[in-house]
Amino acid sequence: MANAHDGPERGFRLSDLIYDTRYRSLTIQTITLILVMLGVVWLVDNVITNFQALGKDFNFSFLGQRAGYDIAQTLIPYSNDDTHARAALVGLLNTLWVSFLGCIAATIIGIVVGILRLSNNWLISRLMTVYVEAFRNVPLLLWILVAIAVMTELTPSPASYRGENSASSMLFFDTVAFTNRGTHIPGIEFTHGLGSIDTALAPISLNFIAFVIVVAVSIFANRKLRDHAARVQSATGVRPTTWWKSLLILFVPAIALLAALGMTLNAPMLERFNFTGGIDVSNAMVALWLGLSLYTGAFIAEIVRAGIMSVSRGQSEAAFALGLRPNRTMKLVILPQALRVIVPPLISQYLNLTKNSSLAIAVGYMDLRGTLGGITMNQTGREIEAILLMMLIYLAVSLAISGVMNLYNRSVKLKER
Repeated sequence: MANAHDGPERGFRLSDLIYDTRYRSLTIQTITLILVMLGVVWLVDNVITNFQALGKDFNFSFLGQRAGYDIAQTLIPYSNDDTHARAALVGLLNTLWVSFLGCIAATIIGIVVGILRLSNNWLISRLMTVYVEAFRNVPLLLWILVAIAVMTELTPSPASYRGENSASSMLFFDTVAFTNRGTHIPGIEFTHGLGSIDTALAPISLNFIAFVIVVAVSIFANRKLRDHAARVQSATGVRPTTWWKSLLILFVPAIALLAALGMTLNAPMLERFNFTGGIDVSNAMVALWLGLSLYTGAFIAEIVRAGIMSVSRGQSEAAFALGLRPNRTMKLVILPQALRVIVPPLISQYLNLTKNSSLAIAVGYMDLRGTLGGITMNQTGREIEAILLMMLIYLAVSLAISGVMNLYNRSVKLKER
């Protein structure tokens, strides 16, 4: 039944789009979307008009043309007769490889330095503070240039390793040599290898696949062993000794596989003018890796320190009261709780390291920027296409890293009831 005091129902007016709070946010979003789309249309039209004025078109056919340039450090077979697409792939793999190594080294450095910065030893904590402040307050490019200067100017020439009374000697049982031409490390050879599978991109080593499978099975078996020990501890209160069983499970199968394959080390040997054999790692890659690792490690150290300090001091005191030693307290009590604070900013540091690897062009390391965004772009004159491809590739790599780390973060975060 209608109320006698109710007025006539008011209809919709255009002014409601601005003054009515029910429609105002929708109006603003619609206007913003239209402005953004108009901006994109103007930008694309401007590019097309300029292309027509220059007599150029927009296509990616240049990727199928012959590259015609060499790349010093490659992870897959490549020659200058290959296409620009393969050269870009080689550059992308070099980017991913140096980023992967950099993330591992920076994480190790960051954890160690972050923990040592909280040490009660005054000298050690101050030294770690100097390292952190020195690296994070100086541009990364300068550290990379310092590293390449050290690698090329302060390391000996290959000739200094010649003779019985040579001026320089190889390290690690005469298997590693640092020279101004590169770092020479031993390679791995198999006398009874399983061969490889040829694919369109690169040959896939069956030895590597077998090793990965054995390691994965060993890790799975060790995890089952630890779960069994946890169940026994829950039932009886006493945790069975598992460390020697874990060592056997983790290392014996892998060592047995490598022995069955006849693994040997191919150490570099000095020939007439340079070292041959083994693996020749360019000084540019070593300098880039060092610069990225030390620079990012300083930021990760601060993240680790903040994560540890976020854990209540009462947690440590309770662990000490239960008789746990400091190292086990750190491993079992503090770090697991600190990870929920450490992992989110750690993702940003991994992304920064991957994108900062584009500074490789400063030392001549042929990454994605040096191949697709360098020689290929200059040779073909396809600036827009090359830059657009690089942006999409870096975006895809960053999203992949972020996705993997978010999954890890979800697995280590506290489970709330």
